[in-house]
Amino acid sequence: MASGFLKGTLILTIAGFVVKAIGSINWILLSRILGGEGIGIYQMAFPIYLLLLQISSAGVPIAISILTAERLALHDFSGAKRVFNISFTMLTITGFIASLAMYFGADWLISSGLIAESRAYYSIIALAPAVFFVTWISCFRGYIQGYEMMTPTAISQIIEQLLRVIVMLGAAAILLPYGLPAAAGGASLGAGVGAFGAFLVLLYYYYKLPKASSTGESYDGPRESAKEILSRLLTLSIPISLASIMLPLTANLDLLIVPRRLLDAGFPMNEVTELFGYLTGMAVPLINLATIITAALATSIVPAISHAFAKRDHQGIYDRTAGSMRLTFMATVPFTVLLYVLAAPTVTLIYNAPKAELATQITAFSIFFLGVHQVTTGILQGLNRPRIPVINMGISLIIKVILNWTLTAIPWLGIGGAAWATVADIGFAALLNLIYIKKYTGYFLDISLLWKNVVSAGVMGILIFMSYHYLIDILPMWANFILTGIEGLLLYVIIMVLLKGLNKNDGASMPLVGRFFR
Repeated sequence: MASGFLKGTLILTIAGFVVKAIGSINWILLSRILGGEGIGIYQMAFPIYLLLLQISSAGVPIAISILTAERLALHDFSGAKRVFNISFTMLTITGFIASLAMYFGADWLISSGLIAESRAYYSIIALAPAVFFVTWISCFRGYIQGYEMMTPTAISQIIEQLLRVIVMLGAAAILLPYGLPAAAGGASLGAGVGAFGAFLVLLYYYYKLPKASSTGESYDGPRESAKEILSRLLTLSIPISLASIMLPLTANLDLLIVPRRLLDAGFPMNEVTELFGYLTGMAVPLINLATIITAALATSIVPAISHAFAKRDHQGIYDRTAGSMRLTFMATVPFTVLLYVLAAPTVTLIYNAPKAELATQITAFSIFFLGVHQVTTGILQGLNRPRIPVINMGISLIIKVILNWTLTAIPWLGIGGAAWATVADIGFAALLNLIYIKKYTGYFLDISLLWKNVVSAGVMGILIFMSYHYLIDILPMWANFILTGIEGLLLYVIIMVLLKGLNKNDGASMPLVGRFFR
């Protein structure tokens, strides 16, 4: 258990941080090259690009990883290859059609008014090849992840981002003398070049995959037809795609409800816009950043669960579920408390927006719930139950709409009401997922472990609160923030060890550093 998805989680987590760091630097530099107006032109094409990616390939990588892991669990290597071949053929067709549609539909998108900015034409056509190559790499990533190999995905993500950034900045700078539309179009070329580079990396790893079982075992059972494989791909990928669509749908509902209800509460329009930005543009991105580890875990747990499920290894399913939830607690509970206590310096240092403290403090509770939701969703997908998380998210969305409408309009709550609605939304979805996890695996929340995480994080929170405020007049804010954060994580680990929430075996199970505990 430890050496499998834990190693994969670490690899994807590191890659996630590297990709985000490169992306952040790129955004700063690109903004300086293009300016606000140029960035606006560049961004105009992206909604269409993302929509076409959703149509052509969303949900398919996870579906491929599930089917591949199932076949490999039965030592059916030829069956796994058939899954890839059929998936690749399907995605080549859908990706090619979507890419052509974006290229030749650029004029219509502008003339019809769907994209109001006519200067976005070059950005649209420059993004068209990226649709095709991203669809390709989604197929390769899904297939290789089915082998429970996460290193190729991680390396390809980093290479993709590096090439994307180099081309974006270089092309934007070179084409800037020809006008902002040309420079924005040049920047958009980076997506396609980056995706092609990632494809070459994945192609290399694809040819290195094992062609037969290392144990010498072979599969002699029935073979699925192409029609059956295609049917299962669609059955799995469509609910997964719907789950990914839920997130932008939620954001759009927030856009429709929250500003209106803040106005009803008596806030002036300029303050409404400001408060909405604090929640959606500042607090929520911090939550997403804090759950990189669980997002990586959710990706690596899917093939691990699928593998055990195909072998009807109920104990293996339970052990993987319990192990992933144990890691989820350790990856979310302390960061929930850290962000809550250090909300003020966090939003001040990152955004120079100290007024975003309230929205950030409340939304911090979402870190735990979002982590649980991400991992439980991955477990249910691995159990061939992808529709359950979608239904649960739909139910939770209704609750969020009701709470947004009622709480946000209360003057003394304001944007805090919308933040609590966000917490309730993801918390309820996580709870519903856990109920089904209990039904299908026998596992529910390990309270004996969870309370140790909560107590450790709580004591840590009190101590770092005292420490930060003691040092506030001694150290610069940034130094105090970094020191307190490191101090907090060390305190959490020490208290967890004292409470026997962490032991030698936990240390030994960790990738890279595990050998120091053995």
